[in-house]
Amino acid sequence: MQEARYIGGVTTNLILITLLVKLGVVASVASVLARVTTFRRLFFAEKRTPRQTLALLAFIVVPLALGVWVRIRVPNFLAADVSFEASILLGLLLGPAWAMLGGLALGFPALLHHEYLAMPFDAVVGLAAGSLGRFVGKEEIWSFTPFIDLSLYRWVRRILSRPRTDRQFVMLFLIVAAEMCHDWLAREFPHRLFALLAGPLWLQAMVWLSAPIVVGIALKVWNALRIELKLEEQKRLLLEARLDALQRQINPHFLFNTLNSIASLVRMKPELAREMTVKLANILRALLKDHDTYVALRDELSFTDDYLDIEVVRFGADKLRVEKEIDPRTLGVMVPSILLQPLIENSIKHGLEPRIHGGTVTLRSKMEGDRVRIEVADDGVGMGNRPQPGIRREGAGIGMKNVQERLEVLYGDEAHFNVVSNPGRGTLVSIEFPANLPEGI
Repeated sequence: MQEARYIGGVTTNLILITLLVKLGVVASVASVLARVTTFRRLFFAEKRTPRQTLALLAFIVVPLALGVWVRIRVPNFLAADVSFEASILLGLLLGPAWAMLGGLALGFPALLHHEYLAMPFDAVVGLAAGSLGRFVGKEEIWSFTPFIDLSLYRWVRRILSRPRTDRQFVMLFLIVAAEMCHDWLAREFPHRLFALLAGPLWLQAMVWLSAPIVVGIALKVWNALRIELKLEEQKRLLLEARLDALQRQINPHFLFNTLNSIASLVRMKPELAREMTVKLANILRALLKDHDTYVALRDELSFTDDYLDIEVVRFGADKLRVEKEIDPRTLGVMVPSILLQPLIENSIKHGLEPRIHGGTVTLRSKMEGDRVRIEVADDGVGMGNRPQPGIRREGAGIGMKNVQERLEVLYGDEAHFNVVSNPGRGTLVSIEFPANLPEGI
């Protein structure tokens, strides 16, 4: 029975079943590895240290070497041994040197079973696959398809339209040729090298063609993960770029309005203009300094104090009053930087400035479970004429829209932004978002 495994004693049905199960084994191992965070980090790292590469090699080799041991110990479970295809994968993805080391490790269980050609053969296959990988390039490797009929069809079309060397077909041809060499050696040296050997030529041809399919399935599984990670990275970069653009949109808007305030005082009250200029310098220094997306609420309040001091000087302490109802528990909560200033500016410009006697801006913050609620209220004229009181709006002006978009980018559906304005009675802007930073920040 042992001899039947190597030379012709294996039934046709067993070989067909083995080929099908082998596809499932490779797909399962590749999928399980793709779910391991450490494997993903090592596998898709742009640069790896030798120690990291060795760890990555262990992730791939250990379960597949166990499969060789299972093939030896469990009768007729030949599909567990994919050491030949694994050596090709290691060569294509890790290079010839590491593939040779992996091939030796994959062949070690077979060596214990007196299959003395397994280790040198797998090492040579890894070396050859590594050289092939350097020739075809990474993108060609990732785009390699296990669907042989499509590869042949695509190759014929390319050759007919523009004769040239198709590296995809070169990979396909060389993997099949290596499998044919594998089978020939197994026939010449029975019991020294494992291979699936069939009697009918059509069945043996299926064995030869299964090798590139097995390699292609593993590549497809990992390439799908590679594309997913690339899309996530692009999404992250896009969000960062959008946040940066929104952040820069605030600064010139605020600067323009503040300079207008200072210009109105230069002739009549130069000392106050000088004081406002100093405070503006403090604000610009904070804006131009590199800062994080999030700051503690106490720092955000300190930043808005300078702006409010400027506006109080501009309007007069009797016309612009500022009240704060700040929950001490919220002072350490991290909030988006430059969050309050646009809202305060909106209250003053659209609510209190049109009012002859001015009014009051009130800042409130409080904890509601694991969420923080921040409110900016004024008792001004409200935001335009409305047929009904209490109507909700998404925001007004550049600053309001900017804050709303930033909250959407940073927190998604977890953030709530509401504006309630009553003509002649004032406007209330309320923001609510998680007190803890979003994951990945």
